[in-house]
Amino acid sequence: MGRWAPCKRRTFVKKLRRLGFSPPEPGGRHFYMRYGTYTLTIPNNPEYPVPQLKMLIKEVEHILKRRISLTEWDRL
Repeated sequence: MGRWAPCKRRTFVKKLRRLGFSPPEPGGRHFYMRYGTYTLTIPNNPEYPVPQLKMLIKEVEHILKRRISLTEWDRL
């Protein structure tokens, strides 16, 4: 089984788009991506370290109401 690896911001946004999120929208200090009535704040750093990536994926799982496995994340 693989391990979680850091993810570039651009790659993260592309994967969220494949999951059905809207394109990033500017607003205040951060960009936002929407999924239905939910709004996800996208941090500005160019690369997300593993702990931050896991935290963001946990938020995405809550929004989608399903689990995202490492293999599914890698395939996106």
